[in-house]
Amino acid sequence: MATKACITKEPQGLGFFEKYLPVWVFLCIIAGILLGRFAPDLALYLDGLSLYVNGAPVVSIPIAICLFFMMYPIMVKIDFAEVLLAGKHIKPVGLTLLINWAIKPFTMYLISIFFLGTVFLHFIGPEAVDLVKMPFGLDLPLGASYGDGTVVLADGVKMLEIPLWRSYLAGCILLGIAPCTAMVLVWGYLARGNDSHTLVMVAINSLVMLLLYGPLGGFLLGVGKLPVPWEALALSIGIYVALPLAAGYISESLLLKRKVRNGSTPVSYIC
Repeated sequence: MATKACITKEPQGLGFFEKYLPVWVFLCIIAGILLGRFAPDLALYLDGLSLYVNGAPVVSIPIAICLFFMMYPIMVKIDFAEVLLAGKHIKPVGLTLLINWAIKPFTMYLISIFFLGTVFLHFIGPEAVDLVKMPFGLDLPLGASYGDGTVVLADGVKMLEIPLWRSYLAGCILLGIAPCTAMVLVWGYLARGNDSHTLVMVAINSLVMLLLYGPLGGFLLGVGKLPVPWEALALSIGIYVALPLAAGYISESLLLKRKVRNGSTPVSYIC
């Protein structure tokens, strides 16, 4: 494999979609609010298109499809040989891993618990509760406590009744742990950074996410006095991360073989 030094491209103008990305995000937020307000049946139908674990929805199929097509173009560009070579450059790799996995999850947790449990608690409702499934294999008697929840009977099924703000906290934890992928490339492009180097950093964090997302998510959920759905975490990692990663690896391998057959030489752009 031939290796070149990093090449700094002349910045090109953003395309129409990228240039007005904040506008599309804002319009999607408005569309979601209007959908829930004026077409609740459709919203409930889309919400019901999920994969279930022990009777509880875990993975939204529409979201999984959208995330797949968002992440697949990035995954197909990953050169796993370059990821291994990047390990020789300790400073950039160590810095991104430190920030994404040793600092960001915990600062995100503290910020979330401060705003949800203090600043916005009055708006959420101190007495508002939510019902969640008990962790797999756990069978506690009615009235028993588990974390910050109490076992109750709902429609003949034992559920954990927890404060509503802690349900929001669980969402913040699971969303905040995962490092960003697609937008990192956009931000790198806007900062006139090195695209190849940025792609390698995204690839490394995507691979690390397979190993650390579940344990770190389970740890912070436990600290937040929330039930830890290990089966749901494993299924989410498999569908949201492993599936596009595997599809990208297979596609990249097929494209590489095609290039070799055509006589072209793969080029590495490791910094």
